[in-house]
Amino acid sequence: MRSAFSKAIVDAAMADSKILLLTGDHGYALFDEFRQRCPAQFINAGIAEQNMVGVAAGLAKAGFKPIVYGLSAFVPVRVLEQIKMDVCYENLPVVFIGDGAGVVYSSLGSSHQSTEDIAMLRPIPNIQILSPSDAYEMAYVMDHALEFTAPTYIRIGKSDVGITHECPPTALMGDLLPVRIGGNLSTVLLATGSMVQTAMKLAQELDDCAVWSMPGIKPLNHQQLLALAATAENLVVLEEHSNVGGIGGLVAEIVSESTGAKPRVIRCGMQDRFSEKCGSYEYLMREHQLDKDFLLASLKNKLKL
Repeated sequence: MRSAFSKAIVDAAMADSKILLLTGDHGYALFDEFRQRCPAQFINAGIAEQNMVGVAAGLAKAGFKPIVYGLSAFVPVRVLEQIKMDVCYENLPVVFIGDGAGVVYSSLGSSHQSTEDIAMLRPIPNIQILSPSDAYEMAYVMDHALEFTAPTYIRIGKSDVGITHECPPTALMGDLLPVRIGGNLSTVLLATGSMVQTAMKLAQELDDCAVWSMPGIKPLNHQQLLALAATAENLVVLEEHSNVGGIGGLVAEIVSESTGAKPRVIRCGMQDRFSEKCGSYEYLMREHQLDKDFLLASLKNKLKL
């Protein structure tokens, strides 16, 4: 997935000298090819993320197309005010990349983990929020983001969990993407980012239920979501993000305001707490009860399977 991101920005920058990449002293190996091919379009702003967003806003107002890269614990968490006032208030075409979302940087502790970025950005006007699950979805969301039509945040979680799709999606941004059709129509698993792979593994042991991916969180195709919800008794939402303000809450809000029969929305995200210990990524996912074994037992109980 990171390779797909690197290829997208290199290809775009070589085709358009107005595209600039700003980094807060991160992503060295990731940007080797970019620095080699487009050295004049690379800016290392150092460990000064708030200033970096202000610089990006100024560049956008001057006609440039900035891409701002950082760890998601810093972009957007550390720079929320600058994203809100410098970029979104002006509706400037700046693309933000938040790498290592969720608990990917597990051994570095809560300061480098980001389980609240979706919740922080959802209420801010103008910004788009995208969350790819694999390399194909990364290319898909980058094609959209690099049109530079609006402030955009791309959330990169665990990037090496495997391939979700067999080919690049062709849907409109905001559409839900089918991943697994399944034979069980009563339960649908809806996931974003790294949790799509977990949903695929769970589906095989949950009476062959369907799996859908949500690469576009904002915008989101509400009518498609409601049509999907109308066919199910249980809508299970999985995310490597807090249950507070994440896509589980977003889905519940949309479904609760609709008319007619409604499915039960089951939110599978992180509880309202920090990580208690440091460790591997796999350990942190177990600690936060988002590993496959815990989710399988929990969902079997809730679904009466």
